[in-house]
Amino acid sequence: MYDRLQSVENRYEELNELLSDPDVVSDPKRLRDLSKEQSSISQTVETYRDYKEVTDQIAETKELLNEKLDDDMREMAKEELNELQENKTHLEEKLKLLLVPKDPNDDKNVIMEIRGAAGGDEAALFAGDLFRMYSRYAESRGWKAEIMDANPTGIGGYKEVIVMINGDGAFSRLKYENGAHRVQRVPETESGGRIHTSTATVAILPEAEDVEIDIQDKDIRTDTFASTGAGGQSVNTTMSAVRLTHIPTGIVVSMQDERSQIKNKEKAMKVLRARIYDKFEREAREEYDANRKSAVGTGDRSERIRTYNFPQNRVTDHRIGLTIQKLDQVMEGKIDEIIDALIVEDQTSKLEHLNDAE
Repeated sequence: MYDRLQSVENRYEELNELLSDPDVVSDPKRLRDLSKEQSSISQTVETYRDYKEVTDQIAETKELLNEKLDDDMREMAKEELNELQENKTHLEEKLKLLLVPKDPNDDKNVIMEIRGAAGGDEAALFAGDLFRMYSRYAESRGWKAEIMDANPTGIGGYKEVIVMINGDGAFSRLKYENGAHRVQRVPETESGGRIHTSTATVAILPEAEDVEIDIQDKDIRTDTFASTGAGGQSVNTTMSAVRLTHIPTGIVVSMQDERSQIKNKEKAMKVLRARIYDKFEREAREEYDANRKSAVGTGDRSERIRTYNFPQNRVTDHRIGLTIQKLDQVMEGKIDEIIDALIVEDQTSKLEHLNDAE
């Protein structure tokens, strides 16, 4: 572990020199990439330096204890040594977590797709509830949530809603929301008062930049058609809706939220790029998971990850066995307690894998 940490510190010093090189400063892309790399390892380097300093202090204190000291000085030195050793243990654990391989998508924005699944109108209503929950969560973290496209129902729900969430670390926290979400409650449309079970699915896609995935124009078929949804006065009068088909993968994206065909195409390209990137990511992850099964998992969207039980005010995340009696707060966007627990479980699993590899 310490050889790896020393290599990280050496790279940090190398980056310091590169970032003051005139050739790098004059190249905006390289400057941005190197600055991002330096920022990503700065906490590890800072913690490693703290660790080395504490280790030196321990050695000095032990040497002091070998000298002739009066009782008071010896007792003070022993207390200081105990504190230093506790600090060293804490820093070792922190360094292990910092060495856990970081998901390269963690700093990216998110394209979130929420769809009503089993349960008809009630599933669509629940999809709407999830959309509002995530919108409030995004607001609480200072992120910006923008509807890209939506297929609302007449009773306040959504058959499908696609949202772009822009903000620092959005993917690092929302990636655990991938999967099937189950709701148990008495539907507003049910007069008999019986509890129904419905589901909605959530897909979390990292926004892909142009440089990360090369999409050739010849591989995309573009079709235009008259908008049939929320298009205001332009519904069925202009060919503003756009359908993009990526021929090599068969991925199709339709967008009709805007009245402008150009804006719809821009939004559709963002979603298409994210879906293609996600497809390649999932294929690579499936190959990796064939050798090692992740304890939390963020890839299988058919997996039932969470149940929202309204009569009992209960939320249960099935992946980690977490149950909290705060459904009312969760639906208001207060989901950090759940996400924090998932992150801890994921880090613990990766740390165990790292230790096994060593």
